[in-house]
Amino acid sequence: MKWADGAMEGHVDAVEKLKLLSPATCFEPAEEARVTGRSTSLQPARDLSDCISHAVMPGGKHIALLKTLLNSGCERDCGYCAFRNGRDGRRTAFTPDELARLFMALVQKRIAEGIFLSSAIAGGSPATEDRLIATAELLRRRYGFRGYIHLKVMPGAERDQVVAAMKLANRVSVNLEAPNTGRLARLAPHKRFAEELLLRLRWIEEIRRESPGRWPSSTTQFVVGAAGESDVELLTTTEFLQRKAGLARAYFSSFSPVPDTPLEDHPPSPPLREHRLYQSSFLLRDYGFTTEELPFSEGGNLPLDADPKLAWARQRLAQQPIELNTADKQSLIRVPGIGPQRAEMLLRERRRGQLRELTDLRKLGIPVQRAAPFILMAGRRPAYQLSLWEN
Repeated sequence: MKWADGAMEGHVDAVEKLKLLSPATCFEPAEEARVTGRSTSLQPARDLSDCISHAVMPGGKHIALLKTLLNSGCERDCGYCAFRNGRDGRRTAFTPDELARLFMALVQKRIAEGIFLSSAIAGGSPATEDRLIATAELLRRRYGFRGYIHLKVMPGAERDQVVAAMKLANRVSVNLEAPNTGRLARLAPHKRFAEELLLRLRWIEEIRRESPGRWPSSTTQFVVGAAGESDVELLTTTEFLQRKAGLARAYFSSFSPVPDTPLEDHPPSPPLREHRLYQSSFLLRDYGFTTEELPFSEGGNLPLDADPKLAWARQRLAQQPIELNTADKQSLIRVPGIGPQRAEMLLRERRRGQLRELTDLRKLGIPVQRAAPFILMAGRRPAYQLSLWEN
């Protein structure tokens, strides 16, 4: 579907700015968003449809999400970034009022339902954060917008600004980019990992604990493969933030070299590595795994030829299968093919009688070929077709 830019008559200049600023957010994954047109191009968007993402909200609802920068002229010099200071390229910026009016026009036309708003740093981090907050304030207070807002917290934003952003947004995020101080120094030599970035995530959790109530969720992002970091480094930091800072989600963005940057000759990171990191982060968040249990190689990286849960099960459960009729939920969800929802279904089914055959699992939608090598049913291993790895 294409939306004619003529439908936005009266916002022509702002639409042209949006066509420049929205594609830049291809470097900032969020809300499982997929752009309707091109998703990884820095070329100006062809029309408004290229600026809108099909996004999945934290509760599972699907909405049309506008993703855009407020400003693309950055004063920082991060080695991987397309908007680093000194790199050639077209730069532009919205004023808060300009973007708020444009977004509400998109809402009224039923083109957008929510907004993801980030920015390059211009005039210092506090001044940049002020403009992000001002945009959200206009949407909430002047225009009465009650929909979804995701706001970025800039490196070095002040604590009062973090509070203000949290009062306006449904989600806030701080991009760590790297898992620790040493790795960040390779990517962004003038960013301070603990003082500028990690501290803001700590503040977000402190604010939630000091004043219990309805606060936004928080996320972060890592650039994968640009600083020589291992998977264990990335996931150790992810686990710490999930347990200690209330992090709802970590996003992993495979490094892709950008011309005219210090890392333009660095090889891109394979997308499959990103996928394995996501799978592992869900095991940490939703399945009760710890970083120490994950199947890392000696170099600290995950296997690419198998998902981490299956690799773990081959090491731990192949010789010590789990009895489905007596195991608790925490044990059940460690079986490949069984997640939290299917574990609950199994527990309910057990109340009706003992599970004895794989047909009992098929009725529950459990992929038996994944689960069968690692389970017992009424004390016996179920008969199943051998998979290739066993052959």
